[in-house]
Amino acid sequence: MSHEVAVQEHAGLVDVAVVGAGPCGLAAAIAARRAGLSAMLFDRGCLVSGIAGYPTYMTFFSTAERLEIGGVPFVVASDKPTRRDALAYYRAVATLYDLDVRQYETVESLRAVRVDPRPGQVEPVRAARWLIASRTRHGVARETAAHAVVMATGYFGRPNHLGVPGEDLPHVRHGYTEGHGAWRQDVVVIGGANSAVDAALELQHAGARVTLVHFAESVDANVKPWVRPHIEGRLRDGSIAARFGTRVQRIGPGVVELATPQGPETLPADQVYVMTGYLPETGLLASAGVPVDPESGIPSHDPLTMATPVPGVYLAGVIASGNQANRIFIENGRDHGDAIVAHLTR
Repeated sequence: MSHEVAVQEHAGLVDVAVVGAGPCGLAAAIAARRAGLSAMLFDRGCLVSGIAGYPTYMTFFSTAERLEIGGVPFVVASDKPTRRDALAYYRAVATLYDLDVRQYETVESLRAVRVDPRPGQVEPVRAARWLIASRTRHGVARETAAHAVVMATGYFGRPNHLGVPGEDLPHVRHGYTEGHGAWRQDVVVIGGANSAVDAALELQHAGARVTLVHFAESVDANVKPWVRPHIEGRLRDGSIAARFGTRVQRIGPGVVELATPQGPETLPADQVYVMTGYLPETGLLASAGVPVDPESGIPSHDPLTMATPVPGVYLAGVIASGNQANRIFIENGRDHGDAIVAHLTR
């Protein structure tokens, strides 16, 4: 960065600031703490807000042991944990390690700095290099200085929009939680991967009249193997309708206009679920000087250390995979914190 700013007053002074309090962010903070470094986490939502936003009755694809962080066993009664199991587990881990998690506090900017501690203030292990400007949900502005910043902002910050008229109407949702409110409603689910298939099945079970719309010729090949027979059965018996090889042209009040292989078609739609995935948020990284590939969305970094070309800025979790979110999950992103701390303390 080209300018340094001397800062005399600041809300906090830590060795490692982690932006994002998901599982990979928590794992990074724990790795820092284990190495004797101080750590603070920021999240614009709640603890593990991405998981909190999952469908209410979701079951993970991974087994519990693959979701463990900080050496804390994740014990569940069934083969695979549920959303509720995971929320309880990560709350327990954060409590066990007494992590400093600033929930509902949005990081607005990062600036390169030189920080002079206030009289009597305990200095961090390493000199601060970054000033994090954040704001609470109540509008309180704060500044925190840190030697290193770990960007662990996850995958659910920015929906992958269709880019069609009407996508911003109030009956259109990017994401799905629970189907009760769709009882006896005409519902269009757009997408063909796991999230779209799960939503379609739950909505139909809740009594909605569901049509699945997907640009491909069938649901995706990576649909969970224990779910595939259910969606194929519903499509076969007609309890869930489908329009494959189809693109959405426009969403209007109570309708979705399609371009199908047979020509234009208009579907009734009291509710629309756009389940087309998300894109990583890289604005903060770019503002800190980290190059982001415009095609892949991958921020420049060393995959062995997770260090970016900008000193003191690291990546953890799915943000390192750019637009290919299926490359990094909790089970491999949870190790990023150890790599980061090893690089910091070398």
